Amino acid sequence: MKNKLSALMNSKYILIAVTVLCAAFIGTSFFTDRLVAPLRDAVSTVVMPLQKGMNYIGLWVAGKYDTLQELNSVLEENKKLQGQVDSLVEENNQLKQESYELDRLRQLYELDEKYPGYEKVAARVIGTTSTNWYSTFTVDKGSRDGIEKDMNVIAGGGLVGIITDVGLNYSIVKTIIEDNSYVSAMLIDTGDICTVEGDIELMDSGLIHLRYFKSGLEIRNGDKIVTSNISDKYLQGILIGYAKDVATDPNNLTQSGYLLPAVDFAHIQEVLIIKQKKEKLEEG
Repeated sequence: MKNKLSALMNSKYILIAVTVLCAAFIGTSFFTDRLVAPLRDAVSTVVMPLQKGMNYIGLWVAGKYDTLQELNSVLEENKKLQGQVDSLVEENNQLKQESYELDRLRQLYELDEKYPGYEKVAARVIGTTSTNWYSTFTVDKGSRDGIEKDMNVIAGGGLVGIITDVGLNYSIVKTIIEDNSYVSAMLIDTGDICTVEGDIELMDSGLIHLRYFKSGLEIRNGDKIVTSNISDKYLQGILIGYAKDVATDPNNLTQSGYLLPAVDFAHIQEVLIIKQKKEKLEEG
């Protein structure tokens, strides 16, 4: 009986101790919350803006990174497109060049058809001695191609000049616009004789001298001038150009003016060399 009473007392004390301990914890928690609340508020006042700032910076960085990725993708795509554009431009330029060359060759063919009685050799211009009109230039045909000095050269619409020097694989052409170049010519409609005289100083005007028509002859702008039958080196009947502003000279005996060449001397790239020479035709 005594042992049971003792065990009961011990249980009672234990329950009381546990109750007191819980009450102590509850009280401590209550007072701790009241003490910690101001500190927590102070800390949140500082931490929350920092947290918001860090979140904003993180979002900004993420956005910039995405933008940079998109920009790199756009730049790479642009690089590919630029490559395609460059390729198309190069192809277009090549097509233009081929079309331009075809037009020039077609003009040479048409010119060849205008003078069917002569054997001709096509040649390409490979060097010039003038920065404006081609007063003298070099072509890629020479003695091994049957080219000789004093052969006539034509291109575009008509007479270019004459061969003055020949190498194995090249020839020098002196044009009718060169200083001290004289071509015996005539008015195609009447056969009246005149002289075409080269003058480098007239290059910028696109004209050359036309001299010594007889007085009283009516010559209109645009009248065709061709090589005459009395020329010692030039074959007869080759178109030289068109009369312009012919008027009576101060001596009242002759008329002079200008000639608009049938050939574009600023852009000669291919020519035809007539292999028959005037002196040999006359001998024949």
